Amino acid sequence: MRVAMIGTGYVGLVSGACFADFGHVVTCIDKDPRKIS
Repeated sequence: MRVAMIGTGYVGLVSGACFADFGHVVTCIDKDPRKIS
């Protein structure tokens, strides 16, 4: 499954990491480029 996480704060980043650990393809999106890097 492909999942898009909008917002990489505490909840979005941890949720995205958990989905990726289960084998899903995760794309994280945020308006703050420092969080993405």
